[in-house]
Amino acid sequence: MIVLAYALEALAWLLHYALQVYFYILIGRVIISWVNADPYNPIVRFLRKLTDPVMFWLHRKLPQLSQGGLDFTPIVVILFIQFLDNVLVRAMLDTASKMAQ
Repeated sequence: MIVLAYALEALAWLLHYALQVYFYILIGRVIISWVNADPYNPIVRFLRKLTDPVMFWLHRKLPQLSQGGLDFTPIVVILFIQFLDNVLVRAMLDTASKMAQ
């Protein structure tokens, strides 16, 4: 049972770090949209390739988020990332610690 607890804890920490990396990638995407960067730049293409699937999916589900020239989609994604990190990862870590006892 302790091996399963350690595996769950490792998975929780892996998810935590993946969510944090995606958070910073999303922040980079927002900054790039403010400065109107060159779309052929490899860094811009990399950031867009990683964030476009989530952003486009959310635009299709909630089209009213991008009205009036402002796009609130990144804010919704950031809030969802924080929710996953604070709720799901904590629940996984709590479960792992209870399993290890």
